[in-house]
Amino acid sequence: MNDSSYFIAVDWGTSRLRAFLCRIREDGSLKLVTRSAGLGVSKSPLSFEDTLMQSIAPWEFEYGKLPILMSGQIGSSIGWKETPYLPCPISPQKLAKSCINFTCNGYEISIVPGLSCQLENDNYDCMRGEELQILGWLQLDPANRVGRHLLCLPGTHTKWVLVEDGKIKLFKTALTGELFDLIVNHSVLIQSKGPEFNLAAFDQEAFDKGAAFTLKSEQGSFMHGLFSVRSKQLFGQLSPEEATSYLSGLLIGSDIRAAVNATEWCLGSVDLVSIIGAPHLSRSFARVLASQNIKSDICKVTATTLLGFNSLYQSFLGLSEKSA
Repeated sequence: MNDSSYFIAVDWGTSRLRAFLCRIREDGSLKLVTRSAGLGVSKSPLSFEDTLMQSIAPWEFEYGKLPILMSGQIGSSIGWKETPYLPCPISPQKLAKSCINFTCNGYEISIVPGLSCQLENDNYDCMRGEELQILGWLQLDPANRVGRHLLCLPGTHTKWVLVEDGKIKLFKTALTGELFDLIVNHSVLIQSKGPEFNLAAFDQEAFDKGAAFTLKSEQGSFMHGLFSVRSKQLFGQLSPEEATSYLSGLLIGSDIRAAVNATEWCLGSVDLVSIIGAPHLSRSFARVLASQNIKSDICKVTATTLLGFNSLYQSFLGLSEKSA
């Protein structure tokens, strides 16, 4: 290790790699020096080693071979080194002791394990990558480490996470983002196909109608209600341009309705829901929550994730000092 105040954090998912050159200030806070990007574990035609080295190569000349912390699908069965799923309840700080450590091209690399939990219905759930965001959220405010809190991490696979006294107790996953992508690009419900959701064409009124339709529907009507995306276009209630926004509202409304009715937690027992995700998606979830008189606050996803990496890296330094 060169200068222990510098390290590289890598959030490496299925579709993309995000690398961050970080420096820990004297007061323990983190400064983002610069960032880089690459392809995800299922997208890159190169080996994992070559993909990573290509992303961080510009930093080696000035900073040397810095320690690298990686999280996400890079630690899954389709990734570089498979890490275990640690069972909940768990304190995220324990992640440092369970990382997979190895050397590659002179770099000391650690991959963060994922988390798992068993729910009331005996189903299991799991996550990889989001645990760093939760760890970062715990650093935002000392009050986050006391009492009962509910987090929402919207994305391809939305995570609803129950945190109690600084420990991750359990979580539930919804395929909201993935289902949206599949319906938009591979179903008859949306006729105008596109590579991704176009924010410029987002229609707030159509989104609100979709969310309200789901939230006001009878229990268990999701599969029947989903076809309204198509039927409302056929009979002039939605334009093809509005249909995608309506679908987004319908799916997010369904996601939130399930969270409201979840038996694993009681939304009435928490002051607010903390949302950690992309800005537009976070605002959409917050808007639907507000329609149900549920307060929320939005955390910046990159800053929160880096706080998690910072906490984890300093745990590594502490472990090294103890073993020295």
